[in-house]
Amino acid sequence: MNSNSKNLNRVTIASLMVALGIIYGDIGTSPLYVLKAVIGEREINETLVYGGVSLIFWTLVFQTTIKYIILTLRADNQGEGGVFSLYALVRRYGKFLVIPTILGATTLLADGIITPPISIASAIEGLNSVNGLEKIIVPGNMLTIGIVVAIISALFFFQRFGTQIVGSSFGPIMVIWFTMLLVMGATQIIHFPDVLKALSPHYGYDLLVNYPHGFWLLGAVFLCTTGAEALYSDLGHCGIKNIRITWIFVKISLVVNYIGQAAWVMHQKNPVLNGVNPFFEMMPHWFLIPGIIIATAATIIASQALISGSYTLISEAMNLNFWPRVKVRQPSDIKGQIYIPSVNIILWVGCVLMILYFKTSSHMEAAYGFSITIAMMMTTILLNYYLLFRLKWNRWAVALIIGVFAIIEISFFIANVAKIKERWMFLFFELFIFMVMYIWYYARKINNRLVKFVDLGKFTNRIKELSQDDGIPKFSTHLIYLTKANSRIQVEEKIINSIFAKKPKRADVYWFLHINRTEEPFTLSYEVSELIDDTVFRVTLNIGFRIQPKTEMYFKKIVQELVSRKELNLHIRPDGSSKYNAEPDFKFVVIEKFLSVENEFALKEGILLNTYFFLKNLGQSDERAFGLEKSDVVIEQVPLIYQPVQNIELVRNEKML
Repeated sequence: MNSNSKNLNRVTIASLMVALGIIYGDIGTSPLYVLKAVIGEREINETLVYGGVSLIFWTLVFQTTIKYIILTLRADNQGEGGVFSLYALVRRYGKFLVIPTILGATTLLADGIITPPISIASAIEGLNSVNGLEKIIVPGNMLTIGIVVAIISALFFFQRFGTQIVGSSFGPIMVIWFTMLLVMGATQIIHFPDVLKALSPHYGYDLLVNYPHGFWLLGAVFLCTTGAEALYSDLGHCGIKNIRITWIFVKISLVVNYIGQAAWVMHQKNPVLNGVNPFFEMMPHWFLIPGIIIATAATIIASQALISGSYTLISEAMNLNFWPRVKVRQPSDIKGQIYIPSVNIILWVGCVLMILYFKTSSHMEAAYGFSITIAMMMTTILLNYYLLFRLKWNRWAVALIIGVFAIIEISFFIANVAKIKERWMFLFFELFIFMVMYIWYYARKINNRLVKFVDLGKFTNRIKELSQDDGIPKFSTHLIYLTKANSRIQVEEKIINSIFAKKPKRADVYWFLHINRTEEPFTLSYEVSELIDDTVFRVTLNIGFRIQPKTEMYFKKIVQELVSRKELNLHIRPDGSSKYNAEPDFKFVVIEKFLSVENEFALKEGILLNTYFFLKNLGQSDERAFGLEKSDVVIEQVPLIYQPVQNIELVRNEKML
């Protein structure tokens, strides 16, 4: 276990506060809308209300406590969690696991555009319960939508400055929020203790089997556990011990509040809810405004957690070759806090379109549940392989555990699919994300298959001769090529062609730099080997999948260390500096491919590769992605020929003289 993991697993008041502040925003704000969604406009009776609370309680037990808190949190990759960390642990056990990973990541990103509008809208709609505002703040009217859009827009605007200023307040605010949930629920339970019997699984079974169309209410019930997937993704921010300890307080608060809402519903005088929200209705009237303010703050924190998680997800996707390279910024000195402008814009536009399309929080519930159900199902598939092959659990025990989760999640999935049939437009966003990841991953595999490697030993004499040939102008003192070759004695054929073809590139020292993306998140180490005495060196940089590479900075530091230690005779070699310029003479050569006109594609490969190069042109350049300074980089273009045109028939017209 690395030092980062050890630090995360220290349990202190501060670490527990951090966990409360960033882990539970999504699942913690679910009482705002879950029971209201279960009851809807149906006639209130014991089977409906007690059955709904029973299903909510047992869903939290099975899906959140057992699956995520007890089992999935075990699958930490050097202290990090999330679908890509889990994939990195199990990908060697099946090539097809890439599809569940892409689906899981896609739906988690969709969660990032649904959580802000549904949670913030739920809080703002609570103003409808305040006397004098019931005719102004109406769910779905333009004023309510405008307020939600304004809050969401402000939230995304401030992402560029980082969250360290307000982040310190997240923990205390969420403590206030969960305490409020606990007190509100307990107050109702004290008055109506008979409601505690709703925890019996008998009521849940009765609702599913005997209540008319009771099974389809699972789509609403599922909303109580929607933050569990995000909880696993945030493992690296808090550590498993802090999450497990704080979950005790969080779960008690959630369950007590749900039971309290049920007590209020059963003992209020109306036969139906008439659109009111039990969460706000059971508040004392004098506390409504403070309660809505606290709820809004909690929903903003929930939204922030999903937004930050989306940045991390895309960063990991880029490093594991699931996403085009895009600009990543570090808005603060806090480790792991990143800001991706392009993702920020996509999420903001998606959130605004969601609230404009669905208008009210209740209309978003099916879309919300649909996305997270798929994410959970994909995690279950990956978890199956983790338990079997990494932890080496008994096959029958794993089959039983995974089978239970599969039955639960498939049931939730069916119930949610049935509810989205009239509002399916949001699926275009998920389709877009999925296609980008799918195309980028598989097109890169095609691209990599075409890479030809050659043994460097065959060219050692020519390289040494070129290095000493004064008749050829010196291209650079230190010439560095980025190579994908895993073997230290091989390089790409295109690199050899670059050195010798057309205008040979003479240098004093040739470097072949290989970036090895490790399965651990924060690895940063290197190895150096000398391939030709004082002339050719191979450097392997081992970089964790959560680190944004600064390749040139790393390389120059490595050279400085080699010189200072008087290794490899670099300290007696000229570095290209002079009395006019103290900087060493480094030149990086980046070889980029373009799609040759000589190709004649089948339909699938044509779509994959043409879209891949289109996305590549939209994304970040290689020099920026690898952390190279433009002034030290030479870009070379080479054609990619995958399926060359066959049987070209040219007819020569003989012309009489």
